[in-house]
Amino acid sequence: MYSEQLRKPQYAGSGMTSERTRRRLIDLIRSMGITDRAVLGVMQSLPRHIFVDEALASRAYENTALPIGQGQTISQPYTVGLMTQTLLNKPRSKVLEIGTGCGYQTAILAPLCDEVVSLERIVSLHRKARDLLYDLGVRNVKFRHGDGFAGMRDFAPYDGILAAAVSEDVPEELIDQLAEGGRVVMPVGKTDRQVLIVIDKTSTGLKQREIEAVRFVPRLAGLS
Repeated sequence: MYSEQLRKPQYAGSGMTSERTRRRLIDLIRSMGITDRAVLGVMQSLPRHIFVDEALASRAYENTALPIGQGQTISQPYTVGLMTQTLLNKPRSKVLEIGTGCGYQTAILAPLCDEVVSLERIVSLHRKARDLLYDLGVRNVKFRHGDGFAGMRDFAPYDGILAAAVSEDVPEELIDQLAEGGRVVMPVGKTDRQVLIVIDKTSTGLKQREIEAVRFVPRLAGLS
């Protein structure tokens, strides 16, 4: 998956890149209910420490969220795995990601879909993630700087939509851009109570259910 790209010097030479280190994390999240083999395979092959500052590299393989600057975080691996396997309950050719962040979730989606469109409000994070994934050899992601909750009509409809930032409700723009048979996975709620939800768009309407309580950074206003 990423093995060839990760032989580059900038990703080598650290004990944090060891297969054993990543396997321990994968064993942990598997025990917590992440069982999709394709998702686990991508997560094991992708070194998480390259997505955080060097000072935090020693914590990259803990099951915890970490700061990535600009008041944003890289989600805990369990949450990334849960959202990914929930979204990809069946093949999804074209996926919209809301909140590129550092690009970790993007890099996990990319090998599992034909095309990913990833939106980020904060231009510095957008550029850094775009450049990092290019170095990783990822070529099936369209990176855009913009309001993710407005979606991206230029490439709609989408077979799946995944949001890495919480919204108090589900924006109608996202439902409009979702193909029939498509699925949305996103956190909704306020700071004191957030829940991960799944919405399936069927021929007879929308079907929504809750997965579990989560905690994500709040939705930002405007672009930066």
